[in-house]
Amino acid sequence: MWVQQIALAVIGLSAGMVVAGGLFSFIIGLGVISDFADRTHTGEHILLYEDSVALGGILGNIFFVYHISIPYGAWLAPVFGLLAGIFVGCWSMALAEILNVFPIFIRRVKLIRFIPYLILGVALGKGLGAMLFFAKRW
Repeated sequence: MWVQQIALAVIGLSAGMVVAGGLFSFIIGLGVISDFADRTHTGEHILLYEDSVALGGILGNIFFVYHISIPYGAWLAPVFGLLAGIFVGCWSMALAEILNVFPIFIRRVKLIRFIPYLILGVALGKGLGAMLFFAKRW
């Protein structure tokens, strides 16, 4: 019985590492990290940024799997949520930029004058949706 549990643990851990490695490769391949480094003029630290993304994913999984509590977690949760939302927003924008979704859409619909309002609307809608989602859970 314990051999089966060890085998399942090894298979699960291996599969998790493969999926996480693929996700980190995808994030780095999209150019999200290099875009951040380029816009902040800190390209010499790009390896540190990539390691930080990987370490954040690893630590997040460890905290989730082993139910490790973080001191002052209730105060840190909104800060983490804000930073995670910014990261996910940048990630989705990088994916859309790679696919040239927005330039093609904007040209076809002729929205050139209203781009700032479109971006503001997307940001406010995403923020309001997240706020309603989390308010409903409490």
